[in-house]
This record gives sequence, C-alpha cells and structure tokens, in this order.
Amino acid sequence: MSKVCELTGKRPVVGHKISHSNVKSKRRFEPNLIKKKFYIPELDKTVTLKVSTKAMKTIDKLGLYAYLKKLQKKGRDIPVKL
Repeated sequence: MSKVCELTGKRPVVGHKISHSNVKSKRRFEPNLIKKKFYIPELDKTVTLKVSTKAMKTIDKLGLYAYLKKLQKKGRDIPVKL
C-alpha cells in the first residue's frame, strides 16, 4: 500500500536520524495518513480516501466538495468524479 495522500500528494521524505554522538543514519519521514470514509451530500455519494491529517483539517474547514473543487481548479488529479 503506497503512503501517499490522495488529495494533497504528500509522500514520504528522506532525512537523517541523529544520535546523541551526532552520528547520522538515513531514515524515512512518513506522512500521517488515515483511511476515512467521507459523505458528499452534493453528489449523494460516499467515498473512501486515504488522506493526511492536514487534508482532514482543511476538509473540516471548507467541506469536502468545496475542497475537491479547489483542487480540481488548481489542476490536481482528484480520485472522485465531480
């Protein structure tokens, strides 16, 4: 299962784990993803999306339909047919 947010496109990034003795070793920073069902009343449809917690906060603020429209206007490929 890929660790990519379906709405924002957030994905893992690579960085360093730094020990107390300042030894650096590679590690991955994973995005905080949650699989969640959303209901879109404008379309009378329920969709399951794997979204980051930041995207969830934005959905709470704007509403899912408005957020999807905003992403579509920006040219982002969205997983839901509007």
